[in-house]
Amino acid sequence: MIKATIIVTWLLAVFGLSNVNAQLFGRGGGVSLAEVAKLTHSPGGMTITPRGSIILSLHQYQNTLERVVKITTSGDVMSFPNRDISQGKKGAPFVLDAVLGLQCDKRGVVWMLDNGRRGESIPKIVGWDTDDNKLVKIIYIPAPATTDSSFLNDLAVDPEEPYIYITDPASGKDAALIIVNVETGMSRRVFEGHFTVIPEELDINVDDTPLVVKRPDGSFIKPQYGVGPIAIDRKGQWLYYGPSAGKTLYRIRTDHLRDLTLTKNELSSRFQAYAPRPPCDGISIDSKDNIYISDVTKKAIGIIKSSTKKYELYESDDRFLWPDGLCFGNDGKLYFYASQLHLTAPYNDGKNLTKSPFHIYKLKALASGTVGK
Repeated sequence: MIKATIIVTWLLAVFGLSNVNAQLFGRGGGVSLAEVAKLTHSPGGMTITPRGSIILSLHQYQNTLERVVKITTSGDVMSFPNRDISQGKKGAPFVLDAVLGLQCDKRGVVWMLDNGRRGESIPKIVGWDTDDNKLVKIIYIPAPATTDSSFLNDLAVDPEEPYIYITDPASGKDAALIIVNVETGMSRRVFEGHFTVIPEELDINVDDTPLVVKRPDGSFIKPQYGVGPIAIDRKGQWLYYGPSAGKTLYRIRTDHLRDLTLTKNELSSRFQAYAPRPPCDGISIDSKDNIYISDVTKKAIGIIKSSTKKYELYESDDRFLWPDGLCFGNDGKLYFYASQLHLTAPYNDGKNLTKSPFHIYKLKALASGTVGK
């Protein structure tokens, strides 16, 4: 292992990451904010193990050598789960292609969602036991659970049942949820094209600039941000979700999602409109069912309190450039990072306008959360 405090330059070159001493900031809302680490490349997802290690996927838009890395509690930084697998080296027992969403369960197993879009490989979920440092399972997700336009984004691991729930924003109109049985490896696609998962007709503006994508013919379109944010409560009873480009957070009971006797129409009618919210890229939920929102347009973390079911700003800062990766650590704090996704090349006429470093923060939540969620 390499000490980040000793060989920072080497870490920056190889991992795109450096460890820093936490810096505390006081904000008008009275919430203490701490900077945990800095990265030279944009992360795509984050989770924290029961032992306190931070696991980060590096966004495929940055085309980094590493797919996933780990920061230990002592400040050591390394490939995760090891260099051959993370870097996709020839001869590895398996490789990671393009990981975005990941989540650690209460047993210390990190489940990594590989959308396969770098090498156009079959999407898969990889479970890695961080205690015994060994592979738990690889679950491939082929058609018909996935389609030619699939871009598997994020996942929620059921804390009580052997299931994982996945968001697939796809091309927008064909967005869907995917349900995976971890024991059998079977997966199925649900809610495809349903209004609770497809993007709404709205502008996503950051600093008064709307996000647009340039087409090959030179014209511009709004990005089709289908279902992205997803979280499950601590009891595993409710799954919360919605399109990134949307103004409503929806939820559905997980036992309905697992019920194979329900018809397509019966299942699609079981959702609930839970609360209004802004466009967002990630959500997380604490032990009191308060839901935290990555408010990407306001450079803020928002909250939907379980007592009111109303949205309000929780913490804002000009440095929160496209906040995402919301999850809880074993210190009970809410962790997140500033990904600068809106400044990447796909949204800026092919020019990468992001600026290193990319910051990881943590702040005090209203209630503690489950590690990794």
